[in-house]
Amino acid sequence: MSKRLRNTEVCADCNAPEPRWASVNRGVLICDECCSVHRSLGRHSSQVRHLTHTPWPPTQQQMVQALFSNGANSIWEHSLLDPASVMSGKRKANPQDKLHPNKSEFIRAKYQMLAFVHRMPCREEDSLTAKDLSKQLHSSVRTGNLETCLRLLSLGAQANFFHPEKGNTPLHVAAKAGQVSQAELLTVYGADPGAPDSNGKTPIEHAREAGHHDLADRLVEIQYELTDRLAFYLCGRKPDHRNGQHFIVPQMADSSLDLSELAKAAKKKLQSLSNHLFEELAMDVYDEVDRRETDAVWLATQNHSTLVTETTVVPFLPVNPEYSSTRNQGRQKLARFNAHEFATLVIDILSDAKRRQLGNSVASSKDNVELILRNVAVRHCSDSQDNDQPDYDSVASDEDTDQELPSSKGDRTKSVDSDLSDSPITMQEYLDVKNALSASEAKIQHLMKANNTLSDELRLMQKKTERGAFVTTSSSLPSFPSTLSWSKDESTQKASKLEKQSSMPESDYDNTFNDSEMDDSGLCRRGRLRSSGWMGEGSSIPELDDVEMESDPALPSTEDVIRKTEQITKNIQELLRAAQDNKHDSFIPCSERIHVAVTEMAALFPKKPRSETVRSSLRLLTSSAYRLQNECRKAVPSEGCPGPDMQLVTQQVIQCAYDIAKAAKQLVTVTTKENTN
Repeated sequence: MSKRLRNTEVCADCNAPEPRWASVNRGVLICDECCSVHRSLGRHSSQVRHLTHTPWPPTQQQMVQALFSNGANSIWEHSLLDPASVMSGKRKANPQDKLHPNKSEFIRAKYQMLAFVHRMPCREEDSLTAKDLSKQLHSSVRTGNLETCLRLLSLGAQANFFHPEKGNTPLHVAAKAGQVSQAELLTVYGADPGAPDSNGKTPIEHAREAGHHDLADRLVEIQYELTDRLAFYLCGRKPDHRNGQHFIVPQMADSSLDLSELAKAAKKKLQSLSNHLFEELAMDVYDEVDRRETDAVWLATQNHSTLVTETTVVPFLPVNPEYSSTRNQGRQKLARFNAHEFATLVIDILSDAKRRQLGNSVASSKDNVELILRNVAVRHCSDSQDNDQPDYDSVASDEDTDQELPSSKGDRTKSVDSDLSDSPITMQEYLDVKNALSASEAKIQHLMKANNTLSDELRLMQKKTERGAFVTTSSSLPSFPSTLSWSKDESTQKASKLEKQSSMPESDYDNTFNDSEMDDSGLCRRGRLRSSGWMGEGSSIPELDDVEMESDPALPSTEDVIRKTEQITKNIQELLRAAQDNKHDSFIPCSERIHVAVTEMAALFPKKPRSETVRSSLRLLTSSAYRLQNECRKAVPSEGCPGPDMQLVTQQVIQCAYDIAKAAKQLVTVTTKENTN
């Protein structure tokens, strides 16, 4: 998007100057405030991207720019252009209006209800059906008139419409005619680049035969967009489709040895899902990746004076009314996966997508499969939520699932719609899961005991810190290395594995990755996973897990906690301002100040708090601070090594900072509640 264009345009929803976001499927540019409402609508209503901080395919950005420049907004505000609308009191929002309720209500009416879209005449004898509109779309895509096609799509034309007389779809026509922007618009609305026409040819083949090789290559990218996006989320790169490489699957280190029986069972059920259910799960995870990545961009571009608020991010996927209530709840629960669990799920999906694409079979797969990940424990995620606050939108009841496995109540999550399950869970499956859970709990207890030695050392060092015995620097306290940092040698790798075993007793998956990731061409490439390295809720603070210590229920005063939280927030704001200004050399000093403030705040609390919410919040707070230091060190290039991808590092840093702020707010909330009672 050219700088000149951004400086002369205004927000499509409130006319605020210099909009910084775009709604791809609506073809409009929007300001930060209006974007926050768009994000709350969900991707099914508005697919938002930042104009400069989000990696865009150039042709897709050109399509949005062309639509907005040529008045696409009038499609969504048609009736407001009628002078009669002014007389009736209808008007669009303006920059001075409050976000809630003025702007938000207008945006919802505009895009969710399509309240201002022009409606065709509804005389019974000549009403335009979706088929009629789709035929018009089929004829229009051979031209460059994008606005006409967007208007037809807004009225209900189907992007995948198969013309019975012509024997092809609109995308076939656009590809043959070399209409790149039309192809981009159609695929945004769901057109399939791999759909065959009556002669068995795909749009990709039509584009190549007509000599439009760049368009054909772009259609191949769109065909693999889901798996490409998941791979890029983890390792920051995409497959080389032009050379026949269509998948990148980051590999787990010793996964066959370290996965619990419960996790193995979950992976096996994923492999046994029908293609239809697997596609739905993959699309849900894609939406969650988009939510997490957009959150990171959102945090990097906002004014952080009010960082610890509920309005800065979208906490979970919004409800999609086209899905069942159970599937919506499962989609929302994806937000409760910590980074380790979510990375593991993404890798499993990538691996199985590749297997299905290549037509490989799975040994001893079952025909009857219940829900994937029904039995994956997410104790440390779910317990960290405030029990007095709703975790999700009101979309479905948990009663049905909670009754099935009493021994693991609250320990599961769903990722696909149980309404689509092939059969109910059997008694044998129930007993298998129960036995696996018992084995997992026994392993947890064993690791907790093995952790006592490390916890004693850490407590001693923290006591020295509290007394001011030495100056805290980046190396003053034990620095737990990222489980996704590539090891330099074998001894370092073994030490990292030993530390993971002692510091992560509650994890059902081992999320340590090989120091090389294998792509389809068989080459080993060094790198880091993008957003899956947080220790987050998946790690445990040794002093909190010392089972031999007695519980100390005394919590600090609310005033002390608030004071420390304000100090943490102030330091986080400095870090995020540095990130926004690309002052990467300030990352390490800022992270050290945050680490000191976090250590001081953690010292206010008893070693063994009675409240599980407090324990979970402290785990998230301190482990995120450790992780933040490690991520900030990556901003400094090592001698003899290529420079880091600063966009990826910055997103990692921002996510860590948000996790720290989130944990601090949880501690303020629970402390205030306990001290009030």
